Amino acid sequence: MTGMTTGDAFEIGGKKLTSRLFTGTGKYSSDTLIPAVIDSSGSQVITVALRRVDIGAETDNVMKHIPKHVVFLPNTSGARNADEAVRIARLARAAGCGNWIKIEVISDSVYLLPDGYETAKATEILAKEGFEVFPYINPDLMVARSLVNAGAAAVMPLGSPIGSNRGLRTREMIRILIDEIPLPIIVDAGIGRPSQACEAMEMGAAACLVNTAISSAGDPVAMAAAFGEAVRAGRKAYLAGPGAVGEKASASSPLTGFLG
Repeated sequence: MTGMTTGDAFEIGGKKLTSRLFTGTGKYSSDTLIPAVIDSSGSQVITVALRRVDIGAETDNVMKHIPKHVVFLPNTSGARNADEAVRIARLARAAGCGNWIKIEVISDSVYLLPDGYETAKATEILAKEGFEVFPYINPDLMVARSLVNAGAAAVMPLGSPIGSNRGLRTREMIRILIDEIPLPIIVDAGIGRPSQACEAMEMGAAACLVNTAISSAGDPVAMAAAFGEAVRAGRKAYLAGPGAVGEKASASSPLTGFLG
């Protein structure tokens, strides 16, 4: 597998990861691309809507294309309230999908914005049942704090509306979550370019989840590799400690003491 790093392991939900890029399974021209995307990106976590999964199907089943070593993160896409999300999560675990679950509760059909109240409600119920819950939210500090209290494993704020590829339109709000929330912040939705994923990681995000920007690219496999490299670069920059931003120029070489 390409693009893996040996240091700075990411421990979350009882698992140790070496890649901080999560990927998805939607919108590919063919699900047969998924193994190559995983390999080129180095991603170790992949999310899929449970409604797309037919455990018993021998053909045309996205699960057939997900490598065995990858951590499976089913999501509750299609849930309109907490009760529906909880039911989908329980079905996923009963079907053998493990105890990781990404909570998506969306009743808005235009911008597909998540419902923070219903998300927190579902998170609390599922966390008490032993799930590792990854809730998808607007980058709202109060909602994020309620998710901490509810027992979430991480908080997944959107960068911009899901599937839009518009980038980090909510960067300042995400920065607040990174500063204030004692859980991993995984930027999810809207990232459209590797440079935007890099920026999120430079800010201190723990990871990024990217789907549409990869699956809709002219060459998804090559784009997946670019995102893997961008996430690693951003993480390295964050750990290195970016220099201070100044208002005036400051010479990088001394202006006095020239030879002669």
